[in-house]
Amino acid sequence: MRQPKWMSLLGLATRAGKVISGEELVVKEIRNNKAKLVLLSEDASGNTRKKVTDKASYYAVPVRMVKDRYILGQLIGKEARVTVAVLDKGFADKLISLLDES
Repeated sequence: MRQPKWMSLLGLATRAGKVISGEELVVKEIRNNKAKLVLLSEDASGNTRKKVTDKASYYAVPVRMVKDRYILGQLIGKEARVTVAVLDKGFADKLISLLDES
């Protein structure tokens, strides 16, 4: 079974060093205007979801939901991750278009 293109692209962005994960780091990068896209797992707690989406909407950073924290963590080569930020505009734009297609 082939994985969706956005998953491969996220892995590539990770290897390029353009991805960070963890709620506090993601919020910090949003504040610093470095985050170009935030990926949030659907199973994030209500508190985390509100904090990240509010901060992202204030700083006009797009947010996309992904299935669950285990997939998100696996794609970036770590344990389960609830939130991930993409720091490169090129990767972020392509990920947004691929995620919106699916």
